[in-house]
Amino acid sequence: MRMHMMVVVAAVAVACGLPVVASGQAPAEVHKAYIDGTGPGWRTLGPADFAPVNGYPDTWTWEGPLLKSTGIPIGVMRTRDEFINFELVVEWRHMKSAGNSGVFAWVPMKALDGLPPNQLPKWGIEVQMLDHGYRQWFKETSGGKPDGWFTTNGDIFAVGNSKLQPFAPLSPDGSRSFPRAERSKGVGEWNHYYVRGINGEIRLWVNGEEVSGGRGAEPRAGFLCLEAEGAPVEFRLIRVRELP
Repeated sequence: MRMHMMVVVAAVAVACGLPVVASGQAPAEVHKAYIDGTGPGWRTLGPADFAPVNGYPDTWTWEGPLLKSTGIPIGVMRTRDEFINFELVVEWRHMKSAGNSGVFAWVPMKALDGLPPNQLPKWGIEVQMLDHGYRQWFKETSGGKPDGWFTTNGDIFAVGNSKLQPFAPLSPDGSRSFPRAERSKGVGEWNHYYVRGINGEIRLWVNGEEVSGGRGAEPRAGFLCLEAEGAPVEFRLIRVRELP
């Protein structure tokens, strides 16, 4: 009877998508949440909610609710509002293999004023959006440099002068929070990011599962920026909610 019950429990767990572990072992910690950015306090961001920084006139183009970027020149576009504690939902897809983009959180104005084209701000916390083809591209163009310092599933790291204590697992030099799961989809497919920043702690869910993050960010207030980094990328359903 006991064995029969264990089999039944395991079957129910599998059906519900829960981790099954041997008796006496702690279950693996998996935080799943698919936040669609609807409900009280959420607002959808459109053309009026963003300001140019260092792109060309055609770097960023709105087609209805769809935001397209040529990726050229390298640079960012910022929100008009600054944020301290926030939730962000955004869907994105690369239109070319090896595409590179991301969202910067908590970027101060001093990092954006006068920023020339083909440069990224020297402050902020980057939530990376990297196509899986980037690894092969790096191998072919880096002259044999090691490629273990990044992943293509949602790294989080401090940029330039900003500070962050990244969550494990870490990149070899300890500067990046590497994702605990491989959840990103490939070129041409839509990915769903849910980012939560509270009191200097930032966490990322990729396609419904928490994968990376960090705490102790400094500064922990500033603009949200979308990144152009050399390849075409598209965004949609950009939604934000300010938190206390």
